[in-house]
Amino acid sequence: MTRVRFLDTAGALSAAVDAPVGARLLDVAQAAGQPLEGTCEGQMACSTCHVVVAPEDFARLPPASENEEDLLDLAAHVTRTSRLACQIWLDETLATLTVRMPGQAHNMMGR
Repeated sequence: MTRVRFLDTAGALSAAVDAPVGARLLDVAQAAGQPLEGTCEGQMACSTCHVVVAPEDFARLPPASENEEDLLDLAAHVTRTSRLACQIWLDETLATLTVRMPGQAHNMMGR
């Protein structure tokens, strides 16, 4: 299990959930009610699941692919530790993971 902490755009805790090894962060976030659209349903064809990973956790993730980095170039409020949630798979090396929603996160799923 990985304890995933979701922070809102201001950095305040909005949810903390336990997720199983092998889960995709996008799915975990959406199940926890986080404002990540995932418009392309995790096919890495958009950047609507952009999150900012806590620096202490970022180093423990596999590096982003070139395609992911290209999509992040199109996202708003990208930081050095930005990733696409559809590309983060929880594994046994991640006991905890903290991610923050970037500024102007907007969920179109409810419309």
